[in-house]
Amino acid sequence: MKLVKVHVTLKEGVLDPQGKAVQGSLNRLGYEFVQEVRVGKYLELTVEDDANIEQKIEEICNKLLANPVIENYEYTVEEGVTQ
Repeated sequence: MKLVKVHVTLKEGVLDPQGKAVQGSLNRLGYEFVQEVRVGKYLELTVEDDANIEQKIEEICNKLLANPVIENYEYTVEEGVTQ
């Protein structure tokens, strides 16, 4: 088994209303030094060993986990995960 960790973030220049809301809340709580917040997604996938795992993870990210028009993603594949 392998553990795939996927991070999805909005592309530079794409408006992030959720990030703005978090930033506003932090500023109102007294954390005025926070100038910008960008919100993303973190996902963990436990997968079976496969010779084409990189290609399959790319497909999964492009088809479901990320919107390639407005989001970037990166992932790592960790070896030797046990259940």
